[in-house]
Amino acid sequence: MIISYNLNAVGDVLLVVVGNGEGKEIKTERKGHVVKISDSQTDELLGWNIFDASNVITDLTGVGQIHLTDEQDAELKQAIKDAGFNDTIVIDDTPKFVVGYVKTCVPHPDSNHLSITETEVGNGETLQIVCGAPNIRAGLKVVVAKVGAMMPDGLIIWPGELRGEASFGMICSAKELNLSNAPTKKGILELPADEQIGREFQVGI
Repeated sequence: MIISYNLNAVGDVLLVVVGNGEGKEIKTERKGHVVKISDSQTDELLGWNIFDASNVITDLTGVGQIHLTDEQDAELKQAIKDAGFNDTIVIDDTPKFVVGYVKTCVPHPDSNHLSITETEVGNGETLQIVCGAPNIRAGLKVVVAKVGAMMPDGLIIWPGELRGEASFGMICSAKELNLSNAPTKKGILELPADEQIGREFQVGI
């Protein structure tokens, strides 16, 4: 689940993204200030829009993807319930941008520029991530945008495939992370070797 708020760019609307709506026929249902978004074919829940959000959720701030406090979480769930929806909402507030370690890196069998990595992201979790950066290699410490991350440009990271190989995240460049003084040269951000695997990484806004 991705929760996003940007008063200047979007207005006073809390965006809650539950599923990937790409390529799906979208259905919306509005009750008061709450809009439920779902797949019209399967009724799969895809997300919520909460209008006048700052009047519903206290101390609401942020630019882009945000993490709610326990109090804000409860207020969001209550707002949806008060609007007349009975859906259960489970908030995932685990870090989505973390330090990763590239354990293995092999050429993609169907591409001359892609590589398939096994990248450790902490807590015993290792992800297969397909990467096209020219400097990707085993042994690097990198920044990983996990599934459920919202990039500074608004792109949401979903599970996918690149040339037939599954990929569960993205290994990021400094430019993609909107870091100040990001180099213009193509390639992922290489972190110092002593970085802690799984540590949350703060992106630019």
